[in-house]
Amino acid sequence: MDTIREEIKLFLISWLDQYWPGNTQLEFNLLVLVWLGLCAVAVHVLLHGVVRRVITDITRKAGQRWQHLPDADKFYRRSAFIFQGIVLQIQAGLWLDESSSLLSFIATATNQWILLFGLLAFFSLLDFFQRLTYNKSHTLNFPLRGLVQSIKLIASVLVVILAISMLMNKSPLILLSGLGAVSAVLMLVFKDPILGLVAGIQLSANDMLSVGDWLEMPKYGADGDVIDIGLTTVKVQNWDKTITTIPTYALISDSFKNWRGMSESGGRRIKRSVLIDTSSIQFLSDEQLQRLRKAELLGSYLDEKIQAVEESNRRNNTDMSVLINGRRLTNIGTFRGYLLTYLKSHPYIHQHMTLMVRQLSPTTDGLPIEIYAFTSTTAWARYEDIQSDIFDHVFAVLPEFGLRAHESPTGYDIRALVRSSDTLT
Repeated sequence: MDTIREEIKLFLISWLDQYWPGNTQLEFNLLVLVWLGLCAVAVHVLLHGVVRRVITDITRKAGQRWQHLPDADKFYRRSAFIFQGIVLQIQAGLWLDESSSLLSFIATATNQWILLFGLLAFFSLLDFFQRLTYNKSHTLNFPLRGLVQSIKLIASVLVVILAISMLMNKSPLILLSGLGAVSAVLMLVFKDPILGLVAGIQLSANDMLSVGDWLEMPKYGADGDVIDIGLTTVKVQNWDKTITTIPTYALISDSFKNWRGMSESGGRRIKRSVLIDTSSIQFLSDEQLQRLRKAELLGSYLDEKIQAVEESNRRNNTDMSVLINGRRLTNIGTFRGYLLTYLKSHPYIHQHMTLMVRQLSPTTDGLPIEIYAFTSTTAWARYEDIQSDIFDHVFAVLPEFGLRAHESPTGYDIRALVRSSDTLT
């Protein structure tokens, strides 16, 4: 094969010297370049036209839909460019002498070409793998996108070092050994990617955050669902549909609230109080007791309480003619008991989580009676409906217990007071 190639080269050189005498070597090099260009065009048409169409037809008949994904198509096209560079380099080595400066130039150019499209093909392969495993990585709460970006960054640095070493005709180890001198510069340039890589590993290892989690981070104005976890940034779609971008390393250095635990628990907390006007708190009269005992949710509660109170007073021989003597039922205590029974019978309150009605410290705005419970759903809209319905009922039943909600005087109250004093005068 080498003998035939040498005979063809000698024939072409003698033919050129016969018809175009002069600088025969230059003319031969030009002829080789034309041949290389024709080969490059032929290989391009073959790979990107004929072979690609054949592969598409075969995969379509086999029912392989993955071939139609954009990343799969990019991987094929970039791999074809790698093959074109290899063919061009082999052809140049066949027709040009090893000492030829043109061969050295073509070899250097094709090596850079192969490295570039090799890196791009590797990127496409990573993107293809990420797209195929996207749903599975979300199920496992694994930040696959951040890992893929880290691999791309490392591969890019290695390819750049290899490309520079080829241009300088030096070993890559020499460049790597010299990186210590510029490590400070590299740390400055790649500060965010390095911090993001470390933060991504910590987030993944500790299962602190994943796509789909509800994240709340007031420092960055973030309150919504995590839609993307990248190497350097985390994107949060707020409830008003705006997008907040947070540096990945900020999730490690700063505090944030992840509502995933609430979503996985199956219940969302209600922690709200109603302010009771303290002047409306009083002992229940016999008439009020008889009326409240007719309430379905209070009947058994009042029977039990009345029996306990009467037994205690009888045992202590208490003089009940004095209002402050002995034990008596109050409207505020009965109201708390009613609310607790009401919540325990509510169909949308989680009965296996904390459930209580408590009295907080009184303030100038009244006595807070707080409901602390969990709904049986975590859906935001449904949760708000349940909470609103409960407090609609709370405010509506207050008068039945002789209680009033505390309200600060409004402008209407002041004007009514002025009109009343004017009428009296």
